[in-house]
Amino acid sequence: MAAVDEAVKKAAIAIAEANALFITAGAGMGVDSGLPDFRGNRGFWKAYPPLAKLGISFSEMANPQWFERRPHLAWGFYGHRLNLYRHTRPHEGFYRLLAWGRQKPAGYFVFTSNVDGQFQKAGFEEGQIEECHGSIHHLQCAQLCSDAIWPADDIEVMVNEDSFEAQEPLPHCPHCGGLARPNILMFGDWNWLGWRSQQQTRRLNDWMDKLRGRGHRLVVVEMGAGTAVPTVRYESERRAEQAGGILIRINPRDTFVPLGHISVPLGALEGIRRIDSQLLII
Repeated sequence: MAAVDEAVKKAAIAIAEANALFITAGAGMGVDSGLPDFRGNRGFWKAYPPLAKLGISFSEMANPQWFERRPHLAWGFYGHRLNLYRHTRPHEGFYRLLAWGRQKPAGYFVFTSNVDGQFQKAGFEEGQIEECHGSIHHLQCAQLCSDAIWPADDIEVMVNEDSFEAQEPLPHCPHCGGLARPNILMFGDWNWLGWRSQQQTRRLNDWMDKLRGRGHRLVVVEMGAGTAVPTVRYESERRAEQAGGILIRINPRDTFVPLGHISVPLGALEGIRRIDSQLLII
């Protein structure tokens, strides 16, 4: 426990001394809001028992082939997630992070592999977020009739809880009338339209360039990012190295950090709370 306390104190000092905050988050960030993290088949099937009966894993279900083979099942899965994310309130940790970011002279930016839109719901600025895997709150044509991406705000997906299939009408493309799908990067996905995420990347790169050009001190706070799909961890380490900043990795598992950085072996919400309590007395 003493080691954890010391890590929390070091993290609080690093955040207090920085004047720019880069927030990175994986699936573990949403667990404290009650969202599933799909860690392994057991966790996925606990969240989606009908798919356990079919023996379909998360990586198999998160595949664009289902929109061709069984579109009602595909939209059953993504429609259920869309409804879940719409009705989930971000946990307290999001709001504390936002307060830290707003206090920094050079501001903040968010990088997340999550598609749930929880950062936006908590009040983070849309133009200061990169969603590297896309967003369930945006749609595209499943047949790529155009490169259009549009908000999913006006669609409602009703899901039969027994069959786990979406009911008609399924979301459709306003341009060709064909089937629509979420603008999410899936496994084996050659049809994902990535230009929205690429625009976000350019904004992040511009922000990082300004930090380096003006000598700002960056701190990277990473939460809930594992090693199975290490996109977020790589981004955290790369950006910290580029900017000469400090990485704070908050995660109860996979706690390794490069030499000179800080590991806080706690869940996202508990880690944020404990660091925040230290910030109040620094």
